[in-house]
Amino acid sequence: MLLELDRLSSGYGRLPALHDVSLHVGAGEIVALIGANGAGKSTLLNTVMGLVTVSSGTIRFDGRTITHRPTPAIVRSGIAQVPERRQLFGSMSVEENLLMGAYTNADRHAVATALEQQFARFPILRQRRRQLARTLSGGEQQMVAIARATMSRPRMLLLDEPSLGLAPMIVAQIMQQIVALRAANGTVLIVEQNAHAALAIADRGYVLENGRIALAGTAADLLTNPAVQEAYLGGQGGHYAIEGRIRSKKLAILGR
Repeated sequence: MLLELDRLSSGYGRLPALHDVSLHVGAGEIVALIGANGAGKSTLLNTVMGLVTVSSGTIRFDGRTITHRPTPAIVRSGIAQVPERRQLFGSMSVEENLLMGAYTNADRHAVATALEQQFARFPILRQRRRQLARTLSGGEQQMVAIARATMSRPRMLLLDEPSLGLAPMIVAQIMQQIVALRAANGTVLIVEQNAHAALAIADRGYVLENGRIALAGTAADLLTNPAVQEAYLGGQGGHYAIEGRIRSKKLAILGR
């Protein structure tokens, strides 16, 4: 397994947020973590990145323990995060934001190559490269956030609510790009309140409730689970249209 959380508990000072959470993500997988607002989803990603204090349990990446390691060391180990609400540098250009994602790489040629790869992945960003990040649309900002995180060529990408505030058509486009990242040998752990979109592209999923793992299974099983449908999918209707669009694009990207 590439990422393993073993009975992990963490929180903010004396306020616990995660309780004995165990999950894993294999190399080449997309794994979705779904749950209601305040369930602890973002806290879990921030704990992996060393931004929230671990009170007990273990985090392993590629077989090595990274619990309590500083965030820069975790980034250098091969994990990158796309934070909730993008958190771009609004007064900097698109290109400057992307270059910030390669701050750990001193090889200028490698950075230039990575930049060209991002522009090839997101052609609209090449057109917007001199534009201030704060002037972009929400979807374009999310593309910048993903491109910035992948500038370091991480082995694993943590995505925090990538669909937040975006129109359904843009959400489908972003999810298609995430599938493309996996097709290029990437590994993704995606946190989402939009369970429809996340499970449509995922291999497996976990349901987090009140800081604990309440349910785990394949994405297909979770999509058809009555309890998940009732709590997160709005019943049996309503999610098949976006799921079908994303799955069709997913198969096309994978050549199936």
